[in-house]
Amino acid sequence: MPRPATNLRESILEQARRLLLAEGYTRMSMRRIASGVGCTATSLYLYFKNKNGLFHALMDEGMDKLFMGLDHVLESTDTTPQERLRGVFRTYLDFGLENPEFYEVMFLLHPRHTRRYPPEKYRAARNRLERVGADIALARGDDPDPAEVQVLAALAWTSLHGTISLLVAQRVDARLDQETLVDRAVEHAMALALPPQS
Repeated sequence: MPRPATNLRESILEQARRLLLAEGYTRMSMRRIASGVGCTATSLYLYFKNKNGLFHALMDEGMDKLFMGLDHVLESTDTTPQERLRGVFRTYLDFGLENPEFYEVMFLLHPRHTRRYPPEKYRAARNRLERVGADIALARGDDPDPAEVQVLAALAWTSLHGTISLLVAQRVDARLDQETLVDRAVEHAMALALPPQS
């Protein structure tokens, strides 16, 4: 029975995420995606201009999902800057661990494999980092140099990214308790973002 047209685009994206996570970008062909959803490759091009268009749609989907969670934390008015930072870091970690297929598309796939993600969309991601930086500045309370705050925010992010990447790739000793590791990763990111002031 043919798949309803209204659901075909979602099915294509879902199959693409599965193939990407299981087999990598280079083996993710439009033909294989079409076969997985029970349509012709020609049908895919009604929704996506090419493989790059499909890949960017996956990134859009993942970014929307991540930003929804981050914005919920960042826009909270009844928390301290330190609580918001901790919430942002935990939200980011949870997103990566609970959505490895999105995380692969958004942050792990090497850019040589696909056309650059549109700059205006990356600006939206940078805006979130700047909002995190604002909370770092507030939490420090010492009117830090904006360039230093950007470095601190980036250091915290790279630490969280490393934790997610290794856990998703199952490269962490299985004897370690994952929840303990994640909790400590958040605290480590907090320490990077809010180093002791001299």
